[in-house]
Amino acid sequence: MTDISKETNFQHFVKQVEQHLSSDQIISNYSRRFAYGTDASFYRLTPKLVLRINSPEQLTHVIVIANQHHIAITFRAAGTSLSGQAITDSVLVILSGAWQGINVLEQGEKICLQPGVIGAKANKALLPFSRKIGPDPASINSCKIGGIAANNSSGMCCGVKQNSYHTLAAIKLIFANGTRLDTNSESSVNAFLLKETTLITELQQLVTSLKTKPELIDKIKHKYRLKNTTGYGVNALVDFENPIDVISHLMIGSEGTLAFIEDITYTTIKIQAYKSAGLYIFNHMDIACEVVNLLSKEQVQAVEIMDSRALNAVKHSNQNPQNILFESSAFEKSAAGLLIEFTADTQTDLEKIECRILAIIDKYSSQLQHSQPFTSNTDVIDALWAMRKGMFPAVGASRETGTTVIIEDIALPLESLSQGVVDLHRLFDQYQYHEAIIFGHALDGNLHFVFTQSFDDPKEVKRYEAFMKNVSEMVAVDYQGSLKAEHGTGRNMAPFVSLEWGEDIYQVMKKIKHIFDPQNILNPGVIINEDKDAHIQHLKKLPPANDVIDKCIECGFCESVCPSQHFTLTPRQRIAVWRQIKSLEQLEQQGLLNTARLKDEYKSLKKDYQHLGIDSCAATGLCSQACPVNIDTGEFIKGLRALQQTPMSKKVGRLVAKHFAVSSSVARAGLS
Repeated sequence: MTDISKETNFQHFVKQVEQHLSSDQIISNYSRRFAYGTDASFYRLTPKLVLRINSPEQLTHVIVIANQHHIAITFRAAGTSLSGQAITDSVLVILSGAWQGINVLEQGEKICLQPGVIGAKANKALLPFSRKIGPDPASINSCKIGGIAANNSSGMCCGVKQNSYHTLAAIKLIFANGTRLDTNSESSVNAFLLKETTLITELQQLVTSLKTKPELIDKIKHKYRLKNTTGYGVNALVDFENPIDVISHLMIGSEGTLAFIEDITYTTIKIQAYKSAGLYIFNHMDIACEVVNLLSKEQVQAVEIMDSRALNAVKHSNQNPQNILFESSAFEKSAAGLLIEFTADTQTDLEKIECRILAIIDKYSSQLQHSQPFTSNTDVIDALWAMRKGMFPAVGASRETGTTVIIEDIALPLESLSQGVVDLHRLFDQYQYHEAIIFGHALDGNLHFVFTQSFDDPKEVKRYEAFMKNVSEMVAVDYQGSLKAEHGTGRNMAPFVSLEWGEDIYQVMKKIKHIFDPQNILNPGVIINEDKDAHIQHLKKLPPANDVIDKCIECGFCESVCPSQHFTLTPRQRIAVWRQIKSLEQLEQQGLLNTARLKDEYKSLKKDYQHLGIDSCAATGLCSQACPVNIDTGEFIKGLRALQQTPMSKKVGRLVAKHFAVSSSVARAGLS
């Protein structure tokens, strides 16, 4: 298709969409498009159009029209995804505040949630029933159910048995051709089976074909003993016979590339009444991993492993609120910590579990460097988890200005965990990522590693490319592990899906994509991407912009508490746009703002920022409370406002301050 015909199709698409959406739902202004295009990944694409959708009916119209005109659309929930699965240079579909439905069912045994519900709010609704949803990502106070399901997010205690795949009870979907399916409705299922005979036949053929290849089935079963979100959830083809069950479970972790999740019903998890946690730091990583292997046979909910660099990163930071790591000296390079948590229904059962765990730890008492003994004190437990969750932002807060923070997550067989950490440390040293830290969910062999990276120099991009190639070979080939354990494939790992799974299963995944989205309109380039360099394209730069905001990692945790989030811009968006303004300003000063497009973008951003960024900010400081690096975007905006004050406005301000009692009386009279 030529560029002219693509543009013609796009214009036809827009005209038809205008018949179903109001003008304020169709966002074409560059400044807003740039702002809304920002997500938590280290990639940057500016959508050509942003659509804010109020209902499933509106979205169905949009999908059908996009399919007719071959227009790519990408769905966005909270935008806290880390792998580039929520960005696009085509049409970005975001949800209005209308998608907040929560329906608690069967006395909390199940819960039906719309995709705009924040995970923590779902758990709040379940709390009176002493239950929770299974997935527990670290971003649960910000991320939304649509993203949790679409990425098969897990977390600290979720493991591989309580994620969205395993706790799915029902799901409601909108497919690329506009067909809708509610797996909880017999009439909807029957109508779907009658209408989508080709899809059902092709899917059943795929299932039948796969089951004639025992070596592939064995590989799939091995992969899903680990945490795994690389590629499509092909375990659905092995675990289920009923095509509706296969379809519903394929949607989990599909990252908006197969259908839109209209709502999802979870089977919930019981919250046990008694809990204890403690931190134990050993002299050597291999000792810590031995302990993990033994703990995996006990009734333990979470074991978080942390290397010495991670421990040292939070040792003296505000992420260690109770000064748990109190020694003055740094932990040795070989040291490793285990944050262990377990729960029970009775105090007696809790004490029995603690006795068994302490018996394991006591075997290695000579190797124990430091400990925060097991406690049920909620303040101490919260402080332990705050320290663990603060490791990622601790690196972000201390990074060099102009660099971004990258967090990768892999999973290794438990028996390979210790050697895997050794190999990662070797690669850190080889590629000079000396600030890199490792932590993760040890019971699942799931390791996160965090490092800082600049993308404003081709040499730096090459360094990152070579490093990731070596990491991928080590994890996928040497250890037969998962390249993505819980953060999703996205654009970041799409070029390596075939490396991990092998060509046979990769072809199965390509077939899945074709069955559900033959026009390739749903989030193209994500999960399935034939461009082997996709992971090093469209890289986000974070240029110095202002001392108050330079530490922002654009995670989006601030957005859920921002008063202007549905009005103008969120703190993350204010920062992203200001960075772009300063970047273009620098180009202008260097005489490099030399295209009409760049000049127009610069002019638009500067003009629009007054209202979108400055005038409409409530400056409450709420964002700093949710921000993992404590950035107060309101303080930054106040600084910009101060720079704008005219001599007359300053004079008036001083006069009001001097005669505050009179001013407030006048204000009261005016309000009356």
